[in-house]
Amino acid sequence: MAPLTRRAFIETTALASAGILVGPSSAFASKYDEHRPLVVVNAKVLTVDAKDRIAEAFICTGGRFSFVGTTKEALNQKPEEALVVDANGSTIIPGLNDSHTHIVRGGMMYTLELRWENVHSVEDGLERLRKQAERTPKGQWIRVVGGYSWEQFRERRLPTIDEINRAVPNNPVLVKYLYAHAMINKMAVEAIGYNGPEAPTYPGGYIARDRHGKATGMLIADPSGLILYKTLARTPKLSYEEQLISTRHYHRELNQFGITSAADCGGGGMVFPDAYTVIHDIHDRGQQTVRIGMSTFPQIKGQEDDDYRRWTKQYKPGQGTPMLRFVGAGENICWATYDYEIFSMPRPDIDKDAELRQEHILRTIHQAGWSSRQHMTYNETIDRLLPVYERVAHELGGLSSNWCVDHAETITEYNLERIAKLGGGIAVQNRIAYQAEDFLRQYGSAELAQTPPLRKMLKMGIPVGGGTDSTRVSSYNPWLSLEWMITGKSVGGLQIYGDENRLERLEALRLWTKGSAWFTKEEKDKGSITKGEYADFAILDRDYLNVPDAEIRDITANLTVVGGRVVYGANRFEHMSQKLPELLPSWSPVKYYGGYNNRWE
Repeated sequence: MAPLTRRAFIETTALASAGILVGPSSAFASKYDEHRPLVVVNAKVLTVDAKDRIAEAFICTGGRFSFVGTTKEALNQKPEEALVVDANGSTIIPGLNDSHTHIVRGGMMYTLELRWENVHSVEDGLERLRKQAERTPKGQWIRVVGGYSWEQFRERRLPTIDEINRAVPNNPVLVKYLYAHAMINKMAVEAIGYNGPEAPTYPGGYIARDRHGKATGMLIADPSGLILYKTLARTPKLSYEEQLISTRHYHRELNQFGITSAADCGGGGMVFPDAYTVIHDIHDRGQQTVRIGMSTFPQIKGQEDDDYRRWTKQYKPGQGTPMLRFVGAGENICWATYDYEIFSMPRPDIDKDAELRQEHILRTIHQAGWSSRQHMTYNETIDRLLPVYERVAHELGGLSSNWCVDHAETITEYNLERIAKLGGGIAVQNRIAYQAEDFLRQYGSAELAQTPPLRKMLKMGIPVGGGTDSTRVSSYNPWLSLEWMITGKSVGGLQIYGDENRLERLEALRLWTKGSAWFTKEEKDKGSITKGEYADFAILDRDYLNVPDAEIRDITANLTVVGGRVVYGANRFEHMSQKLPELLPSWSPVKYYGGYNNRWE
């Protein structure tokens, strides 16, 4: 991996009326190097240090925090050439860190996808499809891929295939719902050949057909999501240049929420290392604005051990730079052990020989000193797989540090104790907030109230990181995940948890900052506003500690900084934001609606 070229600068003009104080000159240079000292004063700084101290000011030099304290002290120590930013009493947090997401894949697809996160009715969603069809060229698909739930719609249901066909008769449409199913219209069925004699079959899923054998447009994961991965993979892709632009705009979208880091967990279609060319190119051009820790995700069942034998000889954990570094294995290291989180359906069993397959692979990974992370949704899966971890740990004298379980929605207290004993962590996401009512019908309220048992994890001292599992399941908006931890509510407003499983606001923030840093072995370098750590932070548009619960999801950043370098500015800091290339393709849904904070024309 090539070293990062320091070419990322900020075009800006210093205006006292905008709240920017400057050093000895009346204006600062139009190109802002990340190593120029930065002093932030008059703030409410939630440091997330060991004592949860609240400071007033800090200084950033050489890409790290060099001082944290009062405004008076910071100004007295201000380097002569420093840029001084007056926060005017705004709340500042350490940069948010998504400990489980699919940022690389999400970036390459971002400008192709129509978002439904802020759509509140089926009819509004259908109208958005109609509008997008008016500008989408012939042969191009309209895609709604994730981040929404039927629970958010006034009608309390999903659209039907007939409604989608009527809304868009002349363009292929794919509307995916979590990893449960996808609906494709008649044009899509024909475009992809699902009615032809060569129509594929997918293990663990099927194409629903009518009594004449014709595809209805419903693609069912039963329980495997392979049919959904493969169908998406057959749709048109962006050109390489468009993928570069899409990724940069996606990082900007994340920066607007205060995200400065993410753990990328591979995903379906992410063939390692070939699928990572785009992000390496962006990194090497100095254009990356979110720190990324990458993990490897084998694509073919039965070949996982061969993959890891090869990869562990070629790559070392920590290889790379502070902006783009290699971490280890996961989120899926063994397809035989993968349990799909479709809570509207009965719990799936993992393969009969899952333990044997997992043991070979886990041994290969940990013998090489790699950390691992494994998707495990249900306690029944964890019950079967933890003995494998215990055997390998006994054989090797312990597992590599910072290994973790991903998701663990229905884990029991007994299995939490076993993970703690083995030194593992748990990366949690707000996936249940999108399926709470389905889970309630399947398993009942008592089980739901501890899905997952956040408070018990913390009480046992297990490392826990906050995340989203975006973009094909949950939204990438981190504040939806924080709101879920704090309020215990689903996206549809169902009260999932009582007080015993809800977190205080500083606790939730810690999981999304210092907690998440553990999962990429960077807990000593980031996650708090502390002297010596990376100067990653966000000035928020409202007071996180006091904003009403219902407004937590609406929090955004006015200024986001990574390594002392401004990567995003809004409102009075807008002039400090980096200039991005024009969004492509010209008909992109993002160009007309925006991303999460989407808009009507």
